[in-house]
Amino acid sequence: MESRQPATPPRILIVDDSPKAHLLMEAMLRTHGYSDLTPVESAQQALAALGVQPDGEPCPVNFDLILMDLLMPEMDGLQACRRIKACPRLVDIPLIMVTAEDSAESLKEAFDAGAMDYVRKPVNRVELMARVKSALRLKQEMDCRKAREAELVVLTEKLQKLSTMDGLTGIANRRNFDDELARAWRRGQRESAPVALVLVDIDHFKSFNDHHGHLAGDDCLRRVAQVLARSVKRPFDLVARYGGEEFAVLLPDTAGAGAELLAEKLRREVEILNIANIHANAVRRVTISAGVAAAVPQPGSQPASLIAAADGCLYRAKREGRNRVVSMAEELSCV
Repeated sequence: MESRQPATPPRILIVDDSPKAHLLMEAMLRTHGYSDLTPVESAQQALAALGVQPDGEPCPVNFDLILMDLLMPEMDGLQACRRIKACPRLVDIPLIMVTAEDSAESLKEAFDAGAMDYVRKPVNRVELMARVKSALRLKQEMDCRKAREAELVVLTEKLQKLSTMDGLTGIANRRNFDDELARAWRRGQRESAPVALVLVDIDHFKSFNDHHGHLAGDDCLRRVAQVLARSVKRPFDLVARYGGEEFAVLLPDTAGAGAELLAEKLRREVEILNIANIHANAVRRVTISAGVAAAVPQPGSQPASLIAAADGCLYRAKREGRNRVVSMAEELSCV
C-alpha cells in the first residue's frame, strides 16, 4: 500500500466544503506517503492560498497538485479553476476535479475550464491514488523540462557572450566590433547622425614583450583594456580588442571633437597606470597612441572609410613620436 516518497514531498491543495470529504482524502493520501497537505473549505480560500488576489500578492506556497470539489457554495470548482488557469504562474499546476456529477456535459465543462483529470464521488481510494500519481508524475516531468529549458537559456546566453568576447581581455572581440560598427553606420545613414571611431595602439609593445615576457604582456593588455572600458560611460559605446595590441572605441552619435576629448582622456588614463616599460620611450612607462575619425554616413557609403581614416590618424600619431592623439581636421564626407 505504501509508495516511494520523492526527496521533497509534493504539496497538495485539497479544496472541498465538506469536512468529511477532507478527512477521507487526507487519510487516503497520508496512507500512501503524501504528508504535505493543505485543506481549505472554499474556492475563495483556495485562491487566497494560491495568491490569486486582485492586489497581485505572490503565491505563498508552490503547490504541485490541486484537488478541487466541483460543487461548492458562492464560487464553484469550475469558476475557481478558470481563475487559477488564467494566472500564468499557476497554469502548469495540475488540477483534478472531484465531482459527484458524471454526465458528459459536466466533465466537458471541467476539462474546458482547465482540469486535467477528474475523480468521482464517493471517492474510491484506488482511483484517487492512480489519478494523483499520474498528475504528480506529469508535474514532475513539466518541472524538469522547464528546468532544462532555463539551463539551456543560460547556456545559450553564455555561449553568445563568449562568441562576442575577447578571451584574454574580457572586452568585445573583433567580430563584435565589426557587427556593431555596421549597425551604427546604418543607423547613422538613416538618422544623419555622426559616428566616431578611436583606434588605439600600445606604444612599443613588442619591446615590452621581449623584455618582460608574454605573461607580463598579457597582463598589460588586460589592464589597458580595463582602463579603456572604464573610461567609456555610455551603454551604447563599445570598446573592443581590434587585434594584437590594438583596440577600437566605437562612439555612435559622437562628433569628432567629442571623440578627440575622450581619446585624450584614454591616453592619460593609460599613462597613469604607470606600467614600467623602461626600454621604450622617454616617460619609461606603457603609453598609447590614438587616431580619431568621425563621419556622418551617407547613403551607399561603407564603414571601412571610417576605419581607414582613423587608422591613418593612428599612423601619424606613431610617426610623430607616439603617446599622443591625432584627429582628423574635420569630419569625413563619406559619400
